[in-house]
Amino acid sequence: MKRRIFLSLLLSFLWLGLTVSAQDKTYNAPTLENKDAWTLVLFPDTQTYVKFKRNQPIVDLMVNWVDEHISTLNIKLVLHVGDLVEHNALVNPDGIVGNQTGTQQWEAISRSLSTLDTKVPVIATTGNHDFGIANIENRQTFYNKYFPIEKNHHNKEMIREVALDEDGMPNLTNALYEFTAPDERKFLILVLEFAPREANLQWAIQVVNQEKYLDHTVILLAHSYLDSNSNHIEKENYPITDGNYGKAIWEKLVKPSKNIQMVFSGHIGAADQKSGHVGFRTDTNAGGKKVHQMTFNAQALGGGWHGNGGDGWLRLLEFQGNHVSVRTFSPLFAISPSTRHLAWGSEAYAAFTFDLD
Repeated sequence: MKRRIFLSLLLSFLWLGLTVSAQDKTYNAPTLENKDAWTLVLFPDTQTYVKFKRNQPIVDLMVNWVDEHISTLNIKLVLHVGDLVEHNALVNPDGIVGNQTGTQQWEAISRSLSTLDTKVPVIATTGNHDFGIANIENRQTFYNKYFPIEKNHHNKEMIREVALDEDGMPNLTNALYEFTAPDERKFLILVLEFAPREANLQWAIQVVNQEKYLDHTVILLAHSYLDSNSNHIEKENYPITDGNYGKAIWEKLVKPSKNIQMVFSGHIGAADQKSGHVGFRTDTNAGGKKVHQMTFNAQALGGGWHGNGGDGWLRLLEFQGNHVSVRTFSPLFAISPSTRHLAWGSEAYAAFTFDLD
């Protein structure tokens, strides 16, 4: 009897070991596909990570993972698609939709991303939750307070143009940064506020079409742009009167441009549905160049709108000259041998390639 029990336990342990081993064999640690390539890391909306104190260590994990792989992946640029926080100015969280005040949320994401400030540029756009009290009740934001230009010295060296606010003062919610890649290709990162006002949209088209920038490759960061069917968002019901959403941004800025070749956005989501958080399409601008438009978010994965914040998903864009390889990776799943087989997005919308003109 004891012998049978012993053999049964032995077989169980062997089966468990083989299972873990099989999981390990399906996992490949992130490396460059091309040794001469460089990587752009794209962060999704981080709002659900910071609105609950219990979730904040996950965004710290994501940032620290990026920090640890700067050399391995030749990471040169980190971009954020907006909604850094859930509540810009909330003072009385109810513990259900969040348990951190707006100030605590801004402090958390600013502190977390500061890990990278001396290492690589970190450029973010603003989402609807980064304005007003909880959801763009007005155009007031604390973004400039917690992400001043002096915070990241790379950003300070790269900034080239800044739009003025209603008081005639420069405001980083609409700004232009210049970045030179390792292969000497010159990029511009154009940051636009959520649902940009008409004046800022006109500022943007005039800026990027300046003759001195015509040979640059422009990346536009615009929080609300594509829906999950990869269509340009036409209208949203926010209490702002002067605002342009995806379709208007395409028609007034991206299509008439001669050098915008990539648009990155976030904003959309569906509880625990990966496909509800993403979109991709390619069109042609007035300069005859392909424009690759990609929406990437994850905020309602890992338990829905009140879950863990997005299962730690990041987008890794590897630039090999004109060729760009897109992969989706979760440092959260990757930290444990029992879950690292889940760390790579395998769906067609999670791993694909495109080519720049």
